[in-house]
Amino acid sequence: MAQRIVLQNIQKPVQKRLDEDVIWVCDSLGFRTGRDLEAITPKTVLLLLENLRKRPGVPTEMLAEELAISIGRVNYHIRSLVEAGFLRRERRLIHLRAGSVKAAVEEMRKDANRIFDELSAVAEEIDARMGFRSRD
Repeated sequence: MAQRIVLQNIQKPVQKRLDEDVIWVCDSLGFRTGRDLEAITPKTVLLLLENLRKRPGVPTEMLAEELAISIGRVNYHIRSLVEAGFLRRERRLIHLRAGSVKAAVEEMRKDANRIFDELSAVAEEIDARMGFRSRD
């Protein structure tokens, strides 16, 4: 499965409020798209985090019920969060990757570094074949 990591440099919220911080993390990691007009992704993440404090995994059905949206719609948003490497799915339960928001972000950072390492190696090969010199 291809992993999609998006980074956006967005100004942090001035005030420390949980809901605003979750929105900022979601927006900074490109979890919300132009189609997410109702902010379902950050609402899903916040609800998921609240429920993960009480139990090790959260079923998508429970998220759909509490958000008052269809299971298919919840699964759409969860799938994009899994593809980004922020969440993991184990059968019908959703978990934070590595057990915490910070750990999930750090794992995504490692993923991005691996991707950049591979890109850099191939870019160096392309430069060598084309006769370009690096200005290191």
